[in-house]
Amino acid sequence: MSARLARRDHFAAWMFLIPVILVMLLVAAWPLGRTFFFSLTDAYLDDPTNYSMVGFDNFLEVWNDPTWWHAVRNTAVFAIVSVAIETALGLAIALLINEAIPGRGLVRAAILIPWSIPVVVAAKIWEWMLNDQFGVINKILESLGFIDRGIAWTADGTLLMGSLIVADVWMTTPFMVLLILAGLQMISSELMEAAEVDGIPAWKRFWSITLPMLRPAIGVAVLFRMLDAIRMFDLAYVVAGSNENVMTVSIYARDRLVSFQELGAGSAASTWVFFLVALVAILIIGFLRLDRAAGH
Repeated sequence: MSARLARRDHFAAWMFLIPVILVMLLVAAWPLGRTFFFSLTDAYLDDPTNYSMVGFDNFLEVWNDPTWWHAVRNTAVFAIVSVAIETALGLAIALLINEAIPGRGLVRAAILIPWSIPVVVAAKIWEWMLNDQFGVINKILESLGFIDRGIAWTADGTLLMGSLIVADVWMTTPFMVLLILAGLQMISSELMEAAEVDGIPAWKRFWSITLPMLRPAIGVAVLFRMLDAIRMFDLAYVVAGSNENVMTVSIYARDRLVSFQELGAGSAASTWVFFLVALVAILIIGFLRLDRAAGH
């Protein structure tokens, strides 16, 4: 009887999974497969039916392109710095609004506003705010006496990456706050009250109780944000186009595919982006598993 029930449950599980698998094959596996196929050809976008197989030549061409490695470096700097800042700010803000402070509900609602704005709209907002002639950022800095004249934040190659990181931190820190706040609310209040009654200082409660119990939530938040940051395209492209100072791997792949009409090389670059994202995901998930095993 139990074996029959197990088979029935197994069959029911597959009946629920099959539609999901079909949708995944349709929206993910098929486009990825076509991209990999074209990466092995010398096809151009204006006539994708006229091609010949070139093997892995496109992959080697992208690999040996200095512009690709410049884009990889830009992507790494953007992802590491922005995610690190967002994690620190997200943790601090989540700890703050998790306390019973006046107006906590209003603060929770207000903090979602930057995250709810479309990236293209937010990018244009920051582009105007950072304008050297009439941007509000320069006006504030001038009124405080920090600068004598407006700074062209988005035109100066040395300042452009920092400007994009600031804009990204403003937009996506609420995402980190939400995930970390969800983890905070899973911590037993009785445990924290018992630690407080025992006279454990607040900093030690945070370091020995709160932070270890938040590691899974922080790990998931970092995983999602890191993968999103590596694939970042819209923010940098709206503000700076194909400027090499902030060119990411996604912008590089777009330029090869659209601007240069190189369907084969562009598909190879897109496949390299996929491999890069997959590698980072594997590394972070492996680290989280090791951390969980060490915790046990």
